Amino acid sequence: MNEATKEIQEVCLRLLARREHSQQELLNKLALRGVDRDDAQSVIDELAAQGWQDDLRYAASYARFRIYKGYGPIRVSYELKQNGIAGFDLDGIVREEVGSWMALLEQIYNKKYTHDTVMERNEWAKRSRFLLQRGFSGAMISALFDELNIRFL
Repeated sequence: MNEATKEIQEVCLRLLARREHSQQELLNKLALRGVDRDDAQSVIDELAAQGWQDDLRYAASYARFRIYKGYGPIRVSYELKQNGIAGFDLDGIVREEVGSWMALLEQIYNKKYTHDTVMERNEWAKRSRFLLQRGFSGAMISALFDELNIRFL
């Protein structure tokens, strides 16, 4: 193992010791340090083969973190794709942690807002925008409002 490869490996291990990273994240961080992408990829592949780096483990950890922060399926899926993870079973993690996306949505809504069954259109729109920004779909938000009997004037 040459000196450059050893240095790349040390940087990767330092990063992985703090928290899980996807291969894409590691490549991006190494690129910022001026490391050749091919050299970095070979070291990262070796670390993955040894079990130090695992994209599925990263995805599960990241998804749990974002779910606990109150983010919905659209937002979490988008963020995972940005970090190089596609085709991950996000619904399985949600079932393990909170039961369902609707349970999480209701939990987030009840934490932030009082349970008003009738509200002004502006307030209804404000609450809907908040939930949309959190990554929940319009259909899910409508279903929540129907379930809670929320109507606007």
